[in-house]
Amino acid sequence: MLKVENITCIRQDRCLFEDLSFELPQGTIMQIEGPNGAGKTSLFRILSGFTRLEQGNRFWFDTNISDDEESFFSELLYIGHKTGVNTQLNAIENIQFWQETHGYSQASNQNSLDVYEVLANLGLVGLEDIPVRMLSAGQQRRVALARLWISDAKLWMLDEPFTAVDKKGVTLLQEQFKLQLKRGGSILLTSHQDLTEHFDDLKVLSLEYRI
Repeated sequence: MLKVENITCIRQDRCLFEDLSFELPQGTIMQIEGPNGAGKTSLFRILSGFTRLEQGNRFWFDTNISDDEESFFSELLYIGHKTGVNTQLNAIENIQFWQETHGYSQASNQNSLDVYEVLANLGLVGLEDIPVRMLSAGQQRRVALARLWISDAKLWMLDEPFTAVDKKGVTLLQEQFKLQLKRGGSILLTSHQDLTEHFDDLKVLSLEYRI
């Protein structure tokens, strides 16, 4: 599904990684490990197009992403350190906005759930009318992660998805990961903690801090 060849990243005269290559097959989850400063987020930003690719290639189903970025981005769901949530809106308004802007509806997306079903899955029932800015950090994170329930993107890129999420929430997320893999999608994630659920197709890529 995703193939990376010989990517190099240099930040402030320091080489984070050099000639990095790996493949992420369809229906596979890969965890990127490494200490702070090893380049995990930088790698994600390069792969997702937020940072310019200076060296190397990225392929999406054997097509160079640089030649057809639209096809790749249409199949990508990226959630980074920042939640990407409008804190002035409540949870329902944020979810409805994501559904509308990405064309997800009951009619067009067989995986789509009712907004209240999504909130119930995330333990946010009773908080749906409260502006997100008034929610706890963990609750705000859950609102952001609601996109995992409404998206049918083939590739999920999740940078520290378990941040500020309690144990029950971590288990819930991993159950959603399994559904993504079952329907043929793939997941690339960073996390400082090990996955607590068993994944048959788990791959691990370790980055080292380079001086």
